[in-house]
Amino acid sequence: MGSESDRPTMEEAVRVLAESGVGCEVVVRSAHRTPEEAASWARGARGRGLEVIIACAGGAAHLAGAMAADSLLPVLGVPLATSPLGGIDALLSTVQMPPGVPVGTLGVGSWGARNAAYLALRILALSDPVLARRLEAAGAGPDRRSAGSGRRGRSGDGARAGEKR
Repeated sequence: MGSESDRPTMEEAVRVLAESGVGCEVVVRSAHRTPEEAASWARGARGRGLEVIIACAGGAAHLAGAMAADSLLPVLGVPLATSPLGGIDALLSTVQMPPGVPVGTLGVGSWGARNAAYLALRILALSDPVLARRLEAAGAGPDRRSAGSGRRGRSGDGARAGEKR
């Protein structure tokens, strides 16, 4: 995360990972205030056993891009609403990366943090059959419930996912 003030939002991702039995590192590295430390952390991530990086930042939100520039690991970016622009600046800074520096960008704030963790779990499950079985046994998960209907796995028009109309 880009700043200690981002911790409450990233705790959402930590919680999702922990509920699935997946550990993580949580560190503050800033692409602007501590660029050398951020680059060194990203370059050493794979050697420390990490397989996915979740990076969050607000405002100019360069952290996810900096991580992607210094690591070949998948980087998931979570923009935060920390400026007067309400997160739009962070969203655009995170999503619009140049070719060859990919960042998978999630939603703004705590929803984005949770979805980043869920996406990280799916990425990890591709090479971890035990985790894949655990995720399958858990089903769609609590955050997949529609807020209004209480029905799981349905789109707004009543069609099932993947079902043609």
